[in-house]
Amino acid sequence: MRLVTVFHCLNPAEAQLIRSRLEAADIPAIVTHELSALSMEGYSLATGGIQVQVAEDRVEEARELIESADPTS
Repeated sequence: MRLVTVFHCLNPAEAQLIRSRLEAADIPAIVTHELSALSMEGYSLATGGIQVQVAEDRVEEARELIESADPTS
């Protein structure tokens, strides 16, 4: 199973909120780079931030859910 990043951010709470919303919709998700971002200053920016990833076959569904929950869109 290949994982694909569907969301980037610099805030661990935001990443966990998105993961939670995805899992509530039965889309398994993981958060990567969270601990490194918290332990090393600047690491999060250098690596593209904290990432939320889902299985390749769930990417479209996950992105739709994330976009529908975004109050700025």
